[in-house]
Amino acid sequence: MKIGFVSTRFAGTDGVSLESMKWAEVLQRAGHSCHWFSGLNDRPDEVALVDPEAYFGHPRIEALQNRLWNRDRLDPEVHDEVAALRHSLGESLAEFVSRFSIDVLVPENAITIPMHLPLGLALADFIRRHDFPTLAHHHDFHWERDRFTGHAARPWLDEAFPPRHPSLVHAVIHSGAARALRDRFGLDAGLVPNVMDFATPPPPLLRSREQIQAELGLCAGDRLILQPTRVVPRKGIELAIELVHRLGDRRNRLVVSHEAGDEGLAYRDQLIALAGEKAVDLRFLDPKAEGSPRLDELYHLADLVTFPSLFEGFGNALLEAVWFRKPVLVNRYSVFKSDIEPCGFEFVVIDGAITGATVEAVRGILTNPLSTAPSLDRNHALASLHFSYEVVETRLHECLGRLGLSL
Repeated sequence: MKIGFVSTRFAGTDGVSLESMKWAEVLQRAGHSCHWFSGLNDRPDEVALVDPEAYFGHPRIEALQNRLWNRDRLDPEVHDEVAALRHSLGESLAEFVSRFSIDVLVPENAITIPMHLPLGLALADFIRRHDFPTLAHHHDFHWERDRFTGHAARPWLDEAFPPRHPSLVHAVIHSGAARALRDRFGLDAGLVPNVMDFATPPPPLLRSREQIQAELGLCAGDRLILQPTRVVPRKGIELAIELVHRLGDRRNRLVVSHEAGDEGLAYRDQLIALAGEKAVDLRFLDPKAEGSPRLDELYHLADLVTFPSLFEGFGNALLEAVWFRKPVLVNRYSVFKSDIEPCGFEFVVIDGAITGATVEAVRGILTNPLSTAPSLDRNHALASLHFSYEVVETRLHECLGRLGLSL
């Protein structure tokens, strides 16, 4: 089959871009070809169609989105703009399907959360008009974000986020989302968790540890405590700062793998001020900057990975840390509690606060890292069982079967 992935962006390291590529790898191993429709794209040009206005960051789309939400009434020109974009994007989708002879569409969050309202509406129109076989991959829904509110846009949300149609099958990444679709719409969704290719080892470290440490400004004997996330408030980075403060060892360096900017700089500034008060060495990296270590290099050098998120759609960085066989501190965010914790992983777990027991557990890991080897191996084995490519293969077979198709 020819599979057509559709989203506003397929580029970079966001969850949608990463997980869609993992699905594509599984589908390609099964003999299918994958093609990409988006507004921003880093997939090969020969298998992609790019419409710049399908990107949520396009100036025209940003201006429209700013006029849509938290409103009880909309200006007439907003309705006209939505209608015009809905039509033009629908034509682009039709061209995509025709050019690559697409057999199945896979919307990636595009009819889930209205980062780009007209694109979701255009997709819903296309699916209904053509009874087109579609497997929607839902990552996070609009009701999980406070900003997508207001009576004025509600009819559009009800129409297309998500749409309901006999040719459309839904897949979600955690059990809470499956319950929400069932309770809200009576929809039975397949559960396909986020995964890693645990059968394949991580990329090897090709440069010397000393060279990477020098780029980070670290000295021999320093410890790298890695926070492998963006700088946004829901990541709970203040808890990582509190941990390093209470460890009381100046050799510990807290490195955040990504710069700020996605949601402004206010949170970053708060963290800098807090780290200063707590005498914590806090460093933010820009992965796009020349000479900045790659994320896989940071994982290789990390003595501990902190993942104190308050909320996550799933938690890819947690799986990455297990893949690299690194000890992890994790906060009990909702998806962790429901879908990951019951698997039996051995992490340092907190419940919204750094306690004395937390500090002692982490101190034991840092002072005697060899003692963690059995638990790291156990974590890898459990992740291979529950969150591997083989799991995706099984679940995609089930979802496509509901469309009368075979993996």
